[in-house]
Amino acid sequence: MPKARIRVVTDSGADLDRAVAAEHGVSVVHLDVRLGAFGPDITSTWSPEEFWERSAHIAELPETSAPSPGAFKEAFSALADEGAEGIVCITLSSKLSATYQAAVVGAESVTDGIRVRVVDSQFATMAEGLTVLDAVATAEAGGDFEAVAAAAVASSGRMQLFGTLDSLDNLRKGGRLGSAQALLGGLLDIKPVLEIRDGVLELESRPRTRSRSFERLASKVREAEDLERLAVVHAAASDVDLFVELLAASFPRDRISVGWLGPVIGTHVGRGTIAVAAQRRVR
Repeated sequence: MPKARIRVVTDSGADLDRAVAAEHGVSVVHLDVRLGAFGPDITSTWSPEEFWERSAHIAELPETSAPSPGAFKEAFSALADEGAEGIVCITLSSKLSATYQAAVVGAESVTDGIRVRVVDSQFATMAEGLTVLDAVATAEAGGDFEAVAAAAVASSGRMQLFGTLDSLDNLRKGGRLGSAQALLGGLLDIKPVLEIRDGVLELESRPRTRSRSFERLASKVREAEDLERLAVVHAAASDVDLFVELLAASFPRDRISVGWLGPVIGTHVGRGTIAVAAQRRVR
């Protein structure tokens, strides 16, 4: 496939399948992930499956940190050298990670060489990933710089992201829960349903059992109007197929994509997490 004139960059928090990213020429800047003695130079080579397999045998919780501005500069400069006429960079929510700011600084450092627009997806995992794919589709259709950037913003505006955790341990220790932290209080024996709202991870409801959390997620999908796409991601959840079957009662099964929740978000929400990104149609 010929490369588009406008290229798209994202970060590894988008959980894009590597083959899909490669097929569409998407450059992925990796957040640093550390797991025990394994540093980011090693973990960045692992598939999500390998990350979850290895983490099951390592006592320490993984840690993440945002990429450096230099990592984004390098990605932008490489695309300029390939002949790109402009770059749209789509990142994790700026309220969840310093990745967006790193991308902005990286973009400012290449203004003499190429035009870069950094778009805050206001989401994470496949809600961010679907936004990337919409921008890519516009670029591959011949869209100009402004059209590709506008496609990313419009795509994000039609997105919702919900998930349920199997354990609160990682989230509590990571400090990413926002105002929902106070609402949870001392409750430990729950399977919370969370959502990203205005770029922040918030508590949506507090089911007591895994099955009820699945039912709540499925009801959120049923309540959504005129959906175009559903993408499910999971952190080595053995019951993901059961959850997908619940969704299939209200949305065609062959149109539900199922993939892995990678280490960037998985580090903070923990093994067993299942999330669903739902995107409304263009109206």
